[in-house]
Order: sequence, then structure tokens, then C-alpha cells
Amino acid sequence: MGKILGTGYVVAYVSKMHGGAQKVVYKIDCGNGFSCVLYVWDLTHNYFQEEIRNDTLDELSYGSHLFELNHTFLTKKGIRTPALYDLNKERNRYSFDYALVEYIDGQKAEAYFEHSDSQVRHQLFERLGEILTGMHAIERQAYGKLDRIGRNTDGCHLQQLNNAAVQLSYAAQHIDSIRANQGKLLDTLHELEARIEPRSRYGFIHGELGPDHVLVNERLEPYLIDIEGASFFDIEHEHSFLEFRFRDHYRYLKNDALDPNRMLFYRLHHHISLTSGGLKLLHRGFPDQQFAKGLAEYHSQRALSFVP
Repeated sequence: MGKILGTGYVVAYVSKMHGGAQKVVYKIDCGNGFSCVLYVWDLTHNYFQEEIRNDTLDELSYGSHLFELNHTFLTKKGIRTPALYDLNKERNRYSFDYALVEYIDGQKAEAYFEHSDSQVRHQLFERLGEILTGMHAIERQAYGKLDRIGRNTDGCHLQQLNNAAVQLSYAAQHIDSIRANQGKLLDTLHELEARIEPRSRYGFIHGELGPDHVLVNERLEPYLIDIEGASFFDIEHEHSFLEFRFRDHYRYLKNDALDPNRMLFYRLHHHISLTSGGLKLLHRGFPDQQFAKGLAEYHSQRALSFVP
């Protein structure tokens, strides 16, 4: 802290912040009243380290490199994300990368779902809708992470088709109803994929934008966090996720120009992927076991609702 911010910034208290399936997050409070956040990308504390080592986690949506690229990109485009004070990738003292970032003194967007003032809710989610519309309108003729754009020439949805098959296989090992319907779910995935027409324009998406990945300051300004997975992709991938994560408030975020076939396909993909993801958190010792169990149960039921 002293090296980056100055000798007046002396650490008084450090507390681990809630969440963090892929990186460890701490709040740092200084004696002079200043606060910031420490991100630590330590693979040994990542609940998906097996997938990362095997390069099967959505083309490595993890690490300080992608964080840095996406932070620079979003900031230049005027899309709010907490300011980056310093990023250390030297690994000369520690075996991991870490960063000091701005502390947003506020709540996550999910805290506003039941806010007593409807005008406050309206203002916040309308602002978030404007941010997403602007971000998704940033387009390229190829898809991928910022350092991998254009490397793949097949439709981006085919990556998700392959991923869904892998995640479905994992879920089938642990949930009887999924195992009994594994073949039908695979058939449904392929049927939905077959309806998708080729496309040559892709928008910039966050990749996992739930209300827990939006911080809101006292001026009701939304900030996007956990940005490592951002990329150029089908924006339907984002919207099909926003739809069930923001529930009734999705009306502020919706886009009337979406491809319904892609929306259906990505909905089923998300449900299968989140079933598997919940199970992995459950099996790998994620602190909030009730959350992990509920995640797997809810999305397995939603996935099975697609079975004819």
C-alpha cells in the first residue's frame, strides 16, 4: 500500500469479502480512512482449477491478463468498472498475481430488487440497461476474448454446444434425473443448435452478468465487476443469462432485436452449465454449501423442463 499509494496509507484492517469462486477478494482499510480492494489470482484457491489447467473453462476466463485487457477496454469505452490502482504480475515475492482496485462504497444490484422506492429502482436499472445497450453495441466481425479474436471460425454457439455436453456428463454422474434424461437433453441441444443461422457480427458481453456482478454507489451509478470473462460473442448468450438472473427487472435490460433461436439454445446451455457448476462447488468445498446445492437443484429442474 505504501509503495503504490504513499507512506500515509498504512493498513489498519483486512477483511475477506464474500464470494469469489475464481479469485480471492479482500477489503483493505487504512488508518487514514481510505479503503480499497485486493484481488488475488491464486489458482490453489480457485474452485475451477481443474478446468483451468485443462483449458476447458470457456477459453480460460480467468486471470490477471484478461482482467487487465478487459479493464483497459471497458474504461476506454466509458463503461464503469472499479478503477485499477496497481496490478502486480512479477511473481518475485508471491506465486500469484494481485491487484489493488477501487472500493465502491455501496451495494450489489440485487439489493435493489426489493427497494422501497420504485423511483430508485427505476433509475438504477434504467441506467444499467443503457450501459448494457452501449456495451453490446460495440461490435466486431469475429468473436472471442480480446487476445483471441478471430482464432475460431466456427459459430461461437458451437463452443457452447461442446461445453454443454461436457457439463451434462458431469451432472449425469451425480443427479439421477439428469442421468435418466441425458440422451434427451443432448438431442434437444442439437435440435436447438440446428435452428441457428450463421452470423458475422458479435457484441461485447460481460459473460456472467448477474446482479451480484454489478456494484452500485451512493449516486446510483452501476459498476461492472468480475470482468475476466468478457468477450465478443453472441449477445443472446448474455441476455438469456440476464433474463433469469434479473427476473422482473430484466424489462429494463431487454433487447427486442434478439434471435429467438439463439436465446432458446443459450437458455438450455446455461441451465446445464450452472447445474454442473453448482455440483462442482458443492463437491470442492465452497463455503456456502447451501447456495451450491440450491444452484444445482434449481438449474437441473430448469434444464429438465426442456425435455419433451
